[in-house]
Amino acid sequence: MKKTLLLLFLFFTTLGFAQQQNVTYSVSPDTFGENEEITITVSNLDVSTWGVSDVYLWAWSLDADGENSQDSPTNGSWTNSSEDQKLTANGDGTYSFVLTPSSFFNRTNIGQIGMLIKAKNGDGDKKTQDYIFNVGTFQFNLNSPTETTTVLNSGDNLSIEATSSINATFVLKANNVIVDTQTAITAYSYTYTIAENTNFSLEVTNDTETKLATFNAVVSPTVEEAPVPAGMLDGINLDPLDATKATLVLYAPLKDFVHVIGDFNNWQINNNYLMKKDSATDRFWIELTGLTPQTNHMYQYLVNFEINVADPYSTLVLDPYSDQYIDEVTYPNLPAYPTNLTTEAVTILRTGDADYNWQTANFVAPDKTDLVVYEVLLRDFDALHSFEALENRLDYIQKLGINAIELMPVSEFDGNESWGYNPSFHMALDKYYGTKDAFKSLIDECHSRGIAVILDVVYNHASGQNPYFRLWNDSNGGLGGKVTADNPFFNDEAKHSYSVFNDYNHQSTATQEYVKRTAQYWIEEYNLDGFRWDLTKGFTQNCTANDESCTNAYQQDRVDVLKQYADDQWEVNDDFYIIFEHLGGITEEEQWADYRVAEGKGILLWNKQTEAYNEALMGYNTGGKSNFSGVSYAQKGFKQASAVSFMESHDEERLLYKSLNFGNEEGNYSTKNLNTALARLQTAGAFFFTVPGPKMIWQFGELGYDISIEENGRVGNKPILWEYANNPNRKAVYNSWSKIINLKKKAEVFSTTNFTVDASNASGLKRIHLTLESATTDQIKHIVVLGNFGMSAQSITADFQETGTWYNLLEKNTPLEVTTTATDLNLEAGEFVIYADKPFVDPNDLDSDGVANADDACPNTPIGTTVDVTGCSLFTLPVTNYQIATVSETCKDANNGKIAITTTENLNYTVSITGPSGFSSTEDFTTEFSLENLNAGTYTVCFTIDGETGYEQCFTVLISEPEDLSVSSKINTSDKSASLTLKGADVYFVTINGVTYETTENNINLNLQPGMNRISAETGIDCQGKFTEEVFVSEEVRFFPNPVQTELKVYCAGKDLNVTYTLYDFTGRQLESNTKEVDANREISIATSALKKGKYVVTVKGKTIRKTFKIIK
Repeated sequence: MKKTLLLLFLFFTTLGFAQQQNVTYSVSPDTFGENEEITITVSNLDVSTWGVSDVYLWAWSLDADGENSQDSPTNGSWTNSSEDQKLTANGDGTYSFVLTPSSFFNRTNIGQIGMLIKAKNGDGDKKTQDYIFNVGTFQFNLNSPTETTTVLNSGDNLSIEATSSINATFVLKANNVIVDTQTAITAYSYTYTIAENTNFSLEVTNDTETKLATFNAVVSPTVEEAPVPAGMLDGINLDPLDATKATLVLYAPLKDFVHVIGDFNNWQINNNYLMKKDSATDRFWIELTGLTPQTNHMYQYLVNFEINVADPYSTLVLDPYSDQYIDEVTYPNLPAYPTNLTTEAVTILRTGDADYNWQTANFVAPDKTDLVVYEVLLRDFDALHSFEALENRLDYIQKLGINAIELMPVSEFDGNESWGYNPSFHMALDKYYGTKDAFKSLIDECHSRGIAVILDVVYNHASGQNPYFRLWNDSNGGLGGKVTADNPFFNDEAKHSYSVFNDYNHQSTATQEYVKRTAQYWIEEYNLDGFRWDLTKGFTQNCTANDESCTNAYQQDRVDVLKQYADDQWEVNDDFYIIFEHLGGITEEEQWADYRVAEGKGILLWNKQTEAYNEALMGYNTGGKSNFSGVSYAQKGFKQASAVSFMESHDEERLLYKSLNFGNEEGNYSTKNLNTALARLQTAGAFFFTVPGPKMIWQFGELGYDISIEENGRVGNKPILWEYANNPNRKAVYNSWSKIINLKKKAEVFSTTNFTVDASNASGLKRIHLTLESATTDQIKHIVVLGNFGMSAQSITADFQETGTWYNLLEKNTPLEVTTTATDLNLEAGEFVIYADKPFVDPNDLDSDGVANADDACPNTPIGTTVDVTGCSLFTLPVTNYQIATVSETCKDANNGKIAITTTENLNYTVSITGPSGFSSTEDFTTEFSLENLNAGTYTVCFTIDGETGYEQCFTVLISEPEDLSVSSKINTSDKSASLTLKGADVYFVTINGVTYETTENNINLNLQPGMNRISAETGIDCQGKFTEEVFVSEEVRFFPNPVQTELKVYCAGKDLNVTYTLYDFTGRQLESNTKEVDANREISIATSALKKGKYVVTVKGKTIRKTFKIIK
C-alpha cells in the first residue's frame, strides 16, 4: 500500500479562504540569474469566480539569506493594483508576466521571489495561493516522492529521485543517519525500505552552496474495531460524572484511520491517541482521560496522516489567520493559537465549566404575527462590534419599540470582518463578536425587556475551512479546490443557480443529521427564539448551476426537507420562529406558510418590498412604480400573516441613499433634499408598520441611514454614524416610527384580517383601512391611514368607515368631526395622518395632552384641550360643547357646502374659520352659527371666548364632494371571469352584455362569455363618471405540428362555423389571409409547403376566437 500526502508532521496546508483559488505556476527558464529575463505563467485560474476579466501580479523578493523581504515597487495597493503589473491573457486560459528580477524589484542579491495573483481589488480573498521560487543558476528539484509525507506498510520501498541544474553531491539522511552519498551527478536515484516512521533529508551541495529537501515516510497503523458507546454523539461528549474525561466521535466514511493530536500529546502522532473505528456507522471514536477541568485543551483530528481538521462539531475554534486581530476587550483571555505545532483551525475542549446562570426564566416571545424585527450586523452597528456593545445599546432599540432582534450570522466564518455568509463551523460561535457568556448575557437581557432574539443561519453552503469539505476534496485537504464525488455532505457540482462556496446536498442523510444537530444545539445552548434561514432556494438537488428557471420553480424535495428541518426545531422549542429567505413563488412558499398552522405554527417568509417603497419615497408614482400593496400578506397570497415584509435589509440599497441621489424634483420641491426625504420616510413608516403582519427594518433605517450599500464594496465595512441620532430631523423619523410601532403593538386593530392597502394611484395618494369586527366598546374598531407620496399638495378622499368623531392618533388624539364617509382631506407632499374612531390612550400620557403623566398637574384634561406646560388648560369646556355639522357639495365644484355650529353653553364666542384657497371668515355668536356656499376641502374651526384670555379650542372639519368613480378590473380569461373593484359611492350599477346589476359591494365578480364582452359601471350620479371596458374571451385554440412541414392543423374550440387566419413573416409582412370553414373535428388546415425555412406568425380570428402564435418551418 502506498499513499502520497501533502503534509509535513506540522501538516501545513494551503490557505484558501472565501474566493481564493489554487493555481499552477511555471517559470521559464527553470534556472536563471537575477539579471536574466523570465516569464511567469499561471494556469487553472478562473477569473469569473472573482467577477473580473483582468488579473494582476502581487510580488515580493528576499535576499540570498531568505531575509529582508521587500514588495515590488509597482505593486500598487491591495485594493487598487498598479496597471504596470497586469498579466497578459494568452487566449488559452493561461496568463503570463515577463520581468527581470533586479530591475523589476530595483535591488540586487536576490535569493527568492514570492508572488500571488489577484483581482485589481483583492478584498474578499480574490487572490491565489502564494508561490515562492529561487533565484540563481544552481537549482535543485525533488522529483520523488512528489508529496511531503508518504504512508506505507512496513517493508514497502520508497523511491527517492532528484535533479540539480549542475553537478553536485547528494547526501540522504534517514532519521539523521546518512544512508547514501552520491557525488558529481545531476540526477539522483535511491530506494529505501521502510520499517518505521522515518524523517528524511536530502542535502545537495555545489562547491560552497547547499540546498535541502525534507520529507517523511510513515507506517500505516492497526486500527481497533469497536462500536461507538451508547448515547455518544458526533463531536465532543463530556462525561457528566468525571470532568477529566471526554469522548470524541468523528463521522468519516471511506477513511482508514484517525489520530487525535493536541496539547495533551504535544501535537505528535501517538498510537495511544489512535481512534477506534465503528465500521457499521462510519465513525471513529476515542475516550480522552487525564484532562484538566476548566482548562483550554486543544485538538485536531489527523485523518490517514493526510489531513488535520478541527472537530466539525466544535463550539469554539482557534484559527491561525484571524484570531490575532481580535482584541482583549471583545474576547478577554482568548487562548493563543499553537503556532509551529500545527496548522489550520483547532478545537477548544473544556470540561468542568459551570452553566450560565440565566436571569430571565419563562420568557414568552411575542406572537410571530406581531413581530417588529431589527436586523443587525454587529460589525457595522457599534465600533466595539460585540455582543456586549449591542447589549449596551438596548435602551435605544427598546424605545424604538422593537420586539425582536435578528443578528446576521454569528457562527464561525472565514476571517473577521464579514457579513458572515461564509460559514466554516456551523456550531461554533465566532469570536470576533465576543464570548459565549457575552452572547448569552445579551439574549438574557433582551428577554428581560420582552425582546426575542433571532439568528441568521447559513446551511446552504460552507467555506473551504469546513472540515467535511476538507476531508473529501481534490486539494487533498486544502482549503481550496473542489468537492470530490465521494463527499457525503457536499455536491461536487452545485444543484442550484445561486451557489457560492461549497453546496450542501440536503438529500444526504449525513447533511440532514448535521443540520439537525447543529441547529438544535443553538436553540438549547443559547435560548434562541428563532432562525432566519438564508438562501433556501439552494436546498434542492433537482437543478444545475446554470438553470435559474429550475431553481426558481417549485421543487418538492426542497419543500419536504425544509419542513423536516422545521420539525427538528419545533421538537426543541414549540414556539420557535422559523423564517425563510426564499423570495420565490406563492405555490411553494404557501406550502411552508400553511405547514402545521392548525397547531399554531407555520413558517414565515421574507417579503421584499424595497423597490416600491423606494419609488414612493423618491416621488415616482406613475405606472404602478410605488405600489407597495405587496406589503400585505393577503396581497402576497398567504392565508395568514406569514410574510415578514421589509423596506430595507442587509442586502438592499438604502432608501435614503436612493432618494438623495435619484429622487424626483418638481418646482421647489425635491426628494433629493435631506429634510424632505426624512419627512417622507416618516410617511413610509406609517404605510409600513400599520399593515398587519410581522415587519423588519435594517439597522439605522430609523435614522435615515444614507450611505450606499456599495460603499467600500458591497460587503465592506460601512461608517457607524451614531451622531445621526443628534440630528433633529433624523431623530424625528425615529420618534415617528416609535409612535407607530407602539400603536401597532398595543392596539388590537392592527392584527385584524379585515384590511385593505390602496397604493396604486398614479397621483401618489395612498390609503390603508383597517376594521376590527370584534372590537369592544373601549377598543379602536376602525383605522384610516392617509398619505401623499406625490410631489405637491393634494386632496384625498378618506373613505371613513363611519361618520362621527375621529381622532388623529399621532397628534394628541385631536378630534375630527366626520359627517360623510367620503370626506376629503388636504395633504401636503410627503404628509400623512392616522385617524381612528376612538382615541389611543398612551399609558405614559393618559389624557393625551402631550404632557407626560409624571409632569402633568391636570391629568384629566379633555382630549383636544390646549394646555400649558403643566398640562392644565387656562379655561375648560368639554369637547361636546361644540356640535359642528357639515353639508357636502352635491357635485364637484358646486360650491354649495355648509358648516353649521351649535353650542351647549350660551357664551360670547368668536369663531374663526379658515379653509382652502386662502378662505377665511371670523364671526361672533352665542349658541348657533352657520356658513354656506363653501368649496369642498378641509376647514379649521377655532373658538375663543370673550374674557377668557388664552383659551382656544380648534377642530378640523371636512366638506366633501362626490369623488370620481374609480374602477379597476382584473380579467381572467382562463376561467372566463372578471373582477371589478369599485370606489366612490355607496351604490353601483354594473352592466355586462346588456344585463344590469345593482350592488353596494366594492367588489363584484362577473362571468364572461366566449367572444366580445361589454362591461360598464356607474353610480347614478352623472358627475361621478362612467366606466366602460370591452373584454374578448377566446375559445381554446391549439395548433400542430410545430415545427411544421407541409400543413399546419389548427383546432378551434367552440361553435364558430368559419374563422379567418392571417400568416406573417417575422418582419411583420403579411403573406396571406383566408377565411376557412371549421370541419367536423373543429379543425382548419393551412398549407405551408411553399414556405421557406424560418419563423412565422399566425393569427386566427372568429366570433369567439382570437389567437396569435409562432411557428417554425
